[in-house]
Amino acid sequence: MKIINLPDDLQIESSGSFVVFDYHTSTECLKQMVSLKQNTFSFLLEGNKEVFADKTSVSINNSHFLLMKSGHCLMTEKISNTIDNYRSILFFFSNESLLKFIQKHEIPKPKANDQKSIYSFEYDDFLITFIKGLTMISKLKPATQGKLLELKFEELLLYLKETKGETFIFSLLTNTASQFQHFIKIVDANRLNKLTLKELSFLSNMSVSTFKREFEKHFHSSPSKWFQEKRLEHSAFLLKDKSKRPSEIFEEVGYESLSNFIQAFKTKFGVTPKQYQLE
Repeated sequence: MKIINLPDDLQIESSGSFVVFDYHTSTECLKQMVSLKQNTFSFLLEGNKEVFADKTSVSINNSHFLLMKSGHCLMTEKISNTIDNYRSILFFFSNESLLKFIQKHEIPKPKANDQKSIYSFEYDDFLITFIKGLTMISKLKPATQGKLLELKFEELLLYLKETKGETFIFSLLTNTASQFQHFIKIVDANRLNKLTLKELSFLSNMSVSTFKREFEKHFHSSPSKWFQEKRLEHSAFLLKDKSKRPSEIFEEVGYESLSNFIQAFKTKFGVTPKQYQLE
């Protein structure tokens, strides 16, 4: 699958540190590999969106919008049942712009930082009006856009700072952890998600061969075997503690058929899922 580089691949004629783009499509995408070269607001207007990045996974409909830190992510875009189109206003900005904002408004660094890569915020009347203005700016000449977007960026951050707090601001500036720490976070956060080796290695900023080699070195197991073990352990929890039926969970834990799940469960635990529940 081709990696999409944003905003570069949008081929927008821009001026300055800010870029705005009115993106719409009638084609859905599933876990598209995206490399965000800048921090990005994604103001979802139509459809549904899901993003995996680092240890964070967020799903939204058009009642919310996302703030995403620059870096690698997997992006799914779905068209809603009522409208045959997906639409999002993308607002890109650099770390330099963020630092300038922090210095201008003398924002103190918080003692604790949750280091999230994605934030989801709910729309309100102010934000809905803000997006309408942003949409109009996207139609102007690049030089004019640059001047207005700098003002709109400050307006938006001041409003979010007042209504949502300041933590998210510094989270975007957090330095990426060492490659090993980053790799461990990716594996742990996605142990129950049905991601392919290619998708996991992309999020870890590694080739597939390097990911497999590092995985076997640190976990003393192949990725496929390790993830299967974790999902079967989770299935045991769902069966015993949540009283779920095997037919309810086999897809959730990564199996295409109930019979394959029962066989794998019996191989690991020595009993069928139903027998395990009755023990």
